[in-house]
Amino acid sequence: MLSFRTRGYNGYGVQYSPYFDNKIAVATAANYGLVGNGRLFVLNIEPNGNIVEQVSWETQDGLFDLAWSEIHENQVTAASGDGSIKLFDLTVGQFPVMNWKEHTREVFSVNWNLVDKSNFISASWDGTMKLWSPQRPESLLTLNPEQDFTTKTSPVQSTAKPPLSHQQQHQQSQHINTANCIYNATFSPHSPSTVISVNGSSHVQIWDIRAPHPLQIDYVAHGGLEALSCDWNKYKSTIVASAGTDKSVRIWDLRMITKIDQPLAHSPMPAYHIRGPTPLNELLGHQFAVRKVQWSPHDPQELISTSYDMSVRVWRDESNERARFLNSQNGGCKAVMGGHKEFVIGCDYSLWGEPGWAASTGWDEMVYVWDSKRL
Repeated sequence: MLSFRTRGYNGYGVQYSPYFDNKIAVATAANYGLVGNGRLFVLNIEPNGNIVEQVSWETQDGLFDLAWSEIHENQVTAASGDGSIKLFDLTVGQFPVMNWKEHTREVFSVNWNLVDKSNFISASWDGTMKLWSPQRPESLLTLNPEQDFTTKTSPVQSTAKPPLSHQQQHQQSQHINTANCIYNATFSPHSPSTVISVNGSSHVQIWDIRAPHPLQIDYVAHGGLEALSCDWNKYKSTIVASAGTDKSVRIWDLRMITKIDQPLAHSPMPAYHIRGPTPLNELLGHQFAVRKVQWSPHDPQELISTSYDMSVRVWRDESNERARFLNSQNGGCKAVMGGHKEFVIGCDYSLWGEPGWAASTGWDEMVYVWDSKRL
């Protein structure tokens, strides 16, 4: 297992370069992302196994996610806590080459289009997603889901919550509603225009950015608890995974999401709507909320997830989407990577070399590169 310490900065996102087999970018934030600067690291894995910093940029606010450009081998985009998105170039030191500022709250996710390659999508706590092109100074499209707050589980009474602070202004900020926060948005690797997103009111939403009404599918995925992450299976175009604060990773077949689970705006919700549809498979094992889930680029049945329980788990999903009656909900946790000493936030599979290598980063200021087959 190889490691690198992002000293003074807590890791939020990590991604392998799609062009170089030895480059990793890491998005970090000082003070656990609560307040202070951010830093984007680009790391090189040397042949002797050392990980060294090639270049890094300091930003005004914490960085929560990043995405390598699919059309330029030296460019990487980063999502910032001040609502801006920055494009950095490895050959241009110190400052970003582009800066977009349209979101009004923290940008929590950026994802580059893997098919079209000319655009990327961002998701923000302001409840919107925006489509961007690196050539354009403003966004191409804004997706704004109509929020259905009735699907959220009832909040803990404010009287039962411990006060986070004795200062008046901080106590008011405890009542921030996270139901419309979009935590993750990801382009499908099978289509240039299909996006999946998850939000704080437990919904998974599928969008077609070319359609006049972009929202195609909308369902409750985690029983009213916040959905934090989603990803597309790289081999089966209708299979997706979602993860949330109910500690589970759920596998869905989008063909099985029926209309009864996504009622129209003008018709009342059925009484059981918080249950939502039935997943193909449910992977249980994490002790706390699952922060990120990602399918393997090498295997249609393998995925990894990171969690606030300080572990990364490698899963096998043995569910058969062709014959659901044969589904014995088998498969499950194949291995656990327990090297981190704090919340694990970001992970990524390597596209290069022997299948199974992955990178993870978290609040312990560490980036680990490890082989998921040898845990």
